[in-house]
Amino acid sequence: MRFRSFRAALLLAVLPLLPAVPAAAQAPKLYSSSEILLGLKKLNVLGSVLYMAAHPDDENTRLIAYMANGRLLETGYLSCTRGDGGQNLIGPELREQLGVIRTQELLAARRIDGGKQFFTRANDFGFSKTSDETFTIWDKEQVLSDMVWVIRQRRPDVLITRFPPDTRAGHGHHAASAILAAEAFDAAGDPKRFPEQLKYVQPWQPKRLLWNTGSFFVKQGEDMSGYLKVDAGGYNPLLGQSYGEIAARSRSQHRSQGFGSSATRGEALEYLQYVKGDKPKSDPFEGVDMTWNRVPGGATVGKLIDEVIRKYDPANPSASVAGLLKVRAAIKLLGGSGKRPFDVSLAWDVAKHYEVEELIKACLGLYTEVTVDMPAVSNDARFPYRLEVINRSSIPITISRISSTDFGGDTVLNQIVKPFQSVSIKRQGTFANKQQNSEWINNSQPYWLRQPNSIGMYTVESQLERGKAESASPYVYLTGEVAGEKFSDIVEIRYKHTDPVLGESYQPLAIVPPVAVNIGGRAYVFADNSPKTIPVTLRAGKAGVKGSVALTLPKGWKSEPASFNFDIASKDAEQTVQFRVQPGAGAVEGKTEVRAVATVEGQQYSRGYQAIEYSHIPTQILFPEAVAPLVKLDLKRKGQEIGYLMGAGDEVPDALRQIGYNVTLLKPEDITDQNLRRFDAVVLGVRAYNTLDRLKTLQPTLLRYVENGGNMVVQYVVNRGTVLPQIGPYPLTLSNDRVTVENAAITFLNPSQPLLNTPNKITAKDFEGWVQEQGLYYPSAWDAKYKTVFSSHDPNETAKESAILVADYGKGHYIYTGLSLFRELPAGVPGAYRLLTNMVSLGK
Repeated sequence: MRFRSFRAALLLAVLPLLPAVPAAAQAPKLYSSSEILLGLKKLNVLGSVLYMAAHPDDENTRLIAYMANGRLLETGYLSCTRGDGGQNLIGPELREQLGVIRTQELLAARRIDGGKQFFTRANDFGFSKTSDETFTIWDKEQVLSDMVWVIRQRRPDVLITRFPPDTRAGHGHHAASAILAAEAFDAAGDPKRFPEQLKYVQPWQPKRLLWNTGSFFVKQGEDMSGYLKVDAGGYNPLLGQSYGEIAARSRSQHRSQGFGSSATRGEALEYLQYVKGDKPKSDPFEGVDMTWNRVPGGATVGKLIDEVIRKYDPANPSASVAGLLKVRAAIKLLGGSGKRPFDVSLAWDVAKHYEVEELIKACLGLYTEVTVDMPAVSNDARFPYRLEVINRSSIPITISRISSTDFGGDTVLNQIVKPFQSVSIKRQGTFANKQQNSEWINNSQPYWLRQPNSIGMYTVESQLERGKAESASPYVYLTGEVAGEKFSDIVEIRYKHTDPVLGESYQPLAIVPPVAVNIGGRAYVFADNSPKTIPVTLRAGKAGVKGSVALTLPKGWKSEPASFNFDIASKDAEQTVQFRVQPGAGAVEGKTEVRAVATVEGQQYSRGYQAIEYSHIPTQILFPEAVAPLVKLDLKRKGQEIGYLMGAGDEVPDALRQIGYNVTLLKPEDITDQNLRRFDAVVLGVRAYNTLDRLKTLQPTLLRYVENGGNMVVQYVVNRGTVLPQIGPYPLTLSNDRVTVENAAITFLNPSQPLLNTPNKITAKDFEGWVQEQGLYYPSAWDAKYKTVFSSHDPNETAKESAILVADYGKGHYIYTGLSLFRELPAGVPGAYRLLTNMVSLGK
């Protein structure tokens, strides 16, 4: 979001302080009486904790649930990365798209366990074996700066890390997060460190840093009696759940990583080891005053809150409104934050003021929403929106005015909403922008994806946006009166519709350009000079869009026609145009790129429109660059028919089609002796033996196919959670061994191996230009009947020889490969295509 005023920036900066601001595209939060009582109790607790780790799903959801709902603390989770480098169990999205999914999964988790979510600019570049390696790719000072920024904003009393700062962490990112947390503990209180932040925040020194250790980090039999113990397994009667039950629901939101979890009930000890700061004897918050006495003049506020709690009537929460208005007035008198108007730190008077505001609305049963009836609007089009206000209490409410710095001005209403009545107000809005090609991206694209990024870091220019979980959505600022006192509400604008399966649904309102340009496919691979069709789909952001579209090609390439004229009459309608692209005599071997560019009224547009839709997260709209890898390579192939059994989801079938194979996507019921006979090769997708339970019974059929002369290629399988103990015809032991340096040097172990020679000669050049990693989940042991092909290794490690294992079985061949083909093929890596072609051609 490009802020139109500093007031708007400041307002959005403090939005995360509110206890229940709905995340983008979520239904308005509804409170039960018991949740209101829990909020009242939390109002009287002035303590804060920040949990810190490396990735989504690293966090201890049970401890977070306990801290937020049991100890009633301001609880946050700071994840260094968004998990962009992981695998995806639920779909084909990888890299930045996966990072968007995992960001939303974290937000879904926090909505359940009561924590708040924060990030740094670090890009998850994939598995790293050491913190030293991590810091060669991350900009350590930038990541540290972001950690300090969040600490200075949130002012936690206690920091807790998930990992130790050494090899026990099991991942270089894990260890790096602990190292950085210790440095941030010291730097946050030092005004000489990152002084540019002090325009908005003040230095803050947490009281202590602890490590949330456990049996998976300590040696068997190690004495843990000196550690702090916290029982996080209690039961919360106001929520009707144990913290273990809340935690399981929270952790199960990480669906893309397959982290569905069972609930725990009863005692659950968490161990905390002292690292820095004041050393506690028995409790993590020992010596921290968590009452209103920590705020000068705050004792009176605490007494008023006690009185509201004492008189609270769960059958009539609105009876507490008068008391809460007194509490709010008393907090205003403290005025501590008013001395520094630009300060966006979590000063307790500011934080609790917003909590009181939210509780007043909850006690009133006040329901507010601003909705539109379309998922997207053009950056310069006028559109209708509706404000709905429902008063579900016996106290009259006046809506004084509504305003928006995003899509409208300031409207005076003075509209009375009578008890148990609703008011619906319709208005027109316009996202009027002059900089048409950049402004709309700033409004809708996730803020960390607006600028080009490096392998290790995202670019975020605005200090106020750093650390946030997601972009601020367009909103309406509503002010009014209740019982003669003013109140305010911040209401995000959402697209609301009724899904025939899920019912009432919300998603973010996307602000789009007049035309979006999607270029079909992930990579276009030319194994010879024959032309290929490259489709370009144009999506209208408004009605009556006219213009032209053309491809930008490297030297030596040509397209027919050179450009297309288009005229799209209806908003959201699409038109697909076909370009015939062909390499000429001057086209160079290797990988380049093709870009699609549309021109409308003299303005060029070269970003697409992509919706990421899963039922457990709000729909996410991205605007990827309209580019695709363009690959010219010398490739020979044998065979024609490929059967592909999908596992966790990948784009390898499309890659095989790109090089001329006929690919049939198989369902488990298609795996029969008769059906398999027609295939020259059968390929199993990534993690198939982790995700397809039917492989328990289908394995004999697949092995008979091999035995009778077939060729079977199995892509990487995670070494835990396989559906059967052996995935091959002969014993092999899967492990988590991998080569993370994508361009690690290759040693060919048997140069005469057919996989290295037929139909394509494989050389070291075929391993150049790989992305993120070379391979993963290599077997650590295997039967002698498996033959190795090549070896490679990360720095200071022994050689790994099992990236490809090939075995003769009966008349056919079985291949297991941990090579990261699922990443390399969509990225257009030429050597990956040549290697895969040799695998599926084996024996032909």
